[in-house]
Amino acid sequence: MPGLISLDALGPKGTYRARNRVTVTDVAGLPVADLGLVPRLFVSRTMTALHRAESLPAAERVAALARAARIFTEDVVGGLSYDAFRHTVARVSGVPLAVVREATAAIAEAAERAEYVVRQPRPVGAVGDWRDPLTRDGSAVWTRRGNVFAVHAAGNHPGPHSLWLEALALGYRVAVRPSRREPFTPHRLISALRAAGFGDDQVVLLPTDHEAADGILRGADLGLVYGGDEVVRKYQGSTVLPQGPGRSKILVTADADWRDHLDTIADSVSHQGGVACINATTVLVDGDPAPLAAALAERLATLPSLPPEDEKAVLAVQPVESARAMERFLLAQAKGTTAHLGGDGVVDELSTGGAVLRPAVHELPRPDARQAGVELPFPCVWVGPWSPADGVAPLRESLVLTVFTEDEQLVDALVEEPTISNVYLGDHPTYWIRPGVPHDGYLGEFLMRTKTVIRD
Repeated sequence: MPGLISLDALGPKGTYRARNRVTVTDVAGLPVADLGLVPRLFVSRTMTALHRAESLPAAERVAALARAARIFTEDVVGGLSYDAFRHTVARVSGVPLAVVREATAAIAEAAERAEYVVRQPRPVGAVGDWRDPLTRDGSAVWTRRGNVFAVHAAGNHPGPHSLWLEALALGYRVAVRPSRREPFTPHRLISALRAAGFGDDQVVLLPTDHEAADGILRGADLGLVYGGDEVVRKYQGSTVLPQGPGRSKILVTADADWRDHLDTIADSVSHQGGVACINATTVLVDGDPAPLAAALAERLATLPSLPPEDEKAVLAVQPVESARAMERFLLAQAKGTTAHLGGDGVVDELSTGGAVLRPAVHELPRPDARQAGVELPFPCVWVGPWSPADGVAPLRESLVLTVFTEDEQLVDALVEEPTISNVYLGDHPTYWIRPGVPHDGYLGEFLMRTKTVIRD
């Protein structure tokens, strides 16, 4: 179709224009790009080429990642300036433009700080190279578990693309299958990496249909996938690392006043449009949850409904049909709760096309209500009661838990709980993250291992 942005696979011998094409549309259903999907044979040949390729030396990888950060943020790539690229991502993904700006800046920062990032998960007793003098007396050496890493990327937010850069920095050759919903970020990033010095056979972009997608994972030594509970169950304990729902939570105990922390609580729910796994979806309070739920609803109700490319937009936008489906799912799940916001629906259709998913606040009758496990890609929060007698159980399975408490024994229990990935004490929103600290554990823990080397 004329006027569409052309997005092609980036294979081991350069750009590959596949005959099978799909149209990428924006939130209003308007066509934006023409995306080529590669066949299974191309996938298998590409994965073979990645295994045969040689990685750049470590110092050259770090330097190339830093150059890629500059190209990614400053140059015209694929016919798009940096500003035009971010505007396009906002329109097709529905993620507010300000959030896209923040996420793409974080991708560039991860590339610039790659040397620091990959060093953090390395055990203090290990060295990074067998040539280190410590190996003369015997030392652990930090080494890769494989050579080729595959990523099935998410399309709901650009931010996760900062994560797989760590694999590239560690010397893996990387294959990324982009989401059809938002292929622009990985296409631009991989184009920048190649322009910065990574070979075509070191990092590739493989848009595929579902039939060919599994071939990318099968052809790699290790993989990373994003999805729901079904994806987590499918790949848990395998050579593929699943990234599923976050179910991030906030707890306010009796020795803290939630009124002093309402800004942090509301921001944890709504920041980045509420689309991320690190947004809070459950808030538990020691005592009556109704006043907190009412105050939170009042705060979130003031957020504006705007197109995603608007500078003041803060809420995510979806095509009307998918937004209505999400609304029906929410209303069905919310039975048995008390609605403080969104009880009559959350869809606000825009004159420019698409629909804003407005915030929802529901009060739970007990901390272990089944709704506390429901995570939706907009500011949807379940507020419930908690008491010390309930203990840690209602707080399990949390990617992030922000806690307002003076009870150090409780904090000990929360930090020691294996199913809580991150514990933030005090006014630190659930979405806080920075390069070098683990998100859901260090990716390096999955990518690397130690082996002993002793030499003369």
